[in-house]
Amino acid sequence: MDITAPPGTHAERLVDAIDLPMARWDREARLVFCNAPYERWAGQPREALVGRTLAQLYGNDAWAAARNTFAAALAGRNGSYERQLTHRAQGARWARVAVFCERDGDGPVESVYTVAFDIDDDVLERQRLEATRKRLDRFTDNIPFPLTYVDAQCVLRFVNRAYVRATGQAAEHLLGQPIGDIRGAQRWAEHKPYFDRAFAGETVQYTRLTDLADKGPRWMRTSYVPDFDDAGRVIGLYTVTMDVHELTVAQERLKRSAERDPLTDCYSRRAMMDRINAALMPGAQQPVALFFVDLDGFKGVNDRLGHTMGDQLLAAAAQALQQAVRSADAVGRFGGDEFLVLAPVRDAAGGHVLAQHLLQAVRDCGALDSTVSASIGYAIAPGDASQPLRLLQLADEAMYAAKRAGKNRVMHCMPAGTQRG
Repeated sequence: MDITAPPGTHAERLVDAIDLPMARWDREARLVFCNAPYERWAGQPREALVGRTLAQLYGNDAWAAARNTFAAALAGRNGSYERQLTHRAQGARWARVAVFCERDGDGPVESVYTVAFDIDDDVLERQRLEATRKRLDRFTDNIPFPLTYVDAQCVLRFVNRAYVRATGQAAEHLLGQPIGDIRGAQRWAEHKPYFDRAFAGETVQYTRLTDLADKGPRWMRTSYVPDFDDAGRVIGLYTVTMDVHELTVAQERLKRSAERDPLTDCYSRRAMMDRINAALMPGAQQPVALFFVDLDGFKGVNDRLGHTMGDQLLAAAAQALQQAVRSADAVGRFGGDEFLVLAPVRDAAGGHVLAQHLLQAVRDCGALDSTVSASIGYAIAPGDASQPLRLLQLADEAMYAAKRAGKNRVMHCMPAGTQRG
């Protein structure tokens, strides 16, 4: 269709009916023809437009934006360009101008056509999105915590500046690499179960003690957050790693202060009862012995040597008991000069051997006062009792039986209420 057809023809009426600014330009970028929508778009009548170059009509900046696309179209390659229109009375607006060549057989291109599209809303939305993305990029880059994004194949697609510092590698060397290769086989084996859970749709955290080159051992926590698509499928993961050393240490101190007796550093009464309850949970198979240890003659130490020496003796006795058992066993202060020891045993004979071992340990720490010994009563679950309070009661009764029998000895409770040494 020739859009330079004589005025009033069907072709011109058709071109005018298309509500898009259309024009034809010669090789010198002079306007040869334009339709009625173009006149309205340019804000001038056709007579004032035809015969003038694009630069004359809209200025050198407009021609600079169009020049390369015009040259390509004259060489036979269609294209488009964008520019902000400033000639219109209603204010500046962005437009995309499509430029395509006019061919007549195999000869050279003598002119080009242009069609303009208003894209102001699209450009402004794109600019807003780009500005938002830049703000997010600045935000994530300045967060002091390592951030990453990995795709469904665990390939790194984003890393922030803190992650680059933590790994000591440039971003271009990290992106596109499997995160397992970056972290190494040992660390990847530690982290992979958390990645698997996150890819299953769960947000998970992993806290571990890490030896940092510049700070030494530090507690670090990594969160793994799944990225879902619109269909609810996990298409990637975000990870953020935070230094939680001070928080973790403070929590451990608080936990220890609640679990540990401040004088003897063995378990507190409450913590000890928790362990007894756990050891006697339904279904427990391993026999466990509870030993009730009471220091003989402790009041006399306080009376003769003072409470400071008494406190030292309590600490020494607690240390002796802790050294006499295995690391998995529990030693707690029940109150005053009374201690509890909880330990798995093979049978009653094993419980008796351990009771004698505990008794000797207390005797051996008597350098502070040679008159101090211990009376120890014990009961074994589930044979003697299967309920925590009943087991404690039997061990306590056996301890008092040892005192009545002359102190400095051990007693195993008897189900019928009698005791044996």
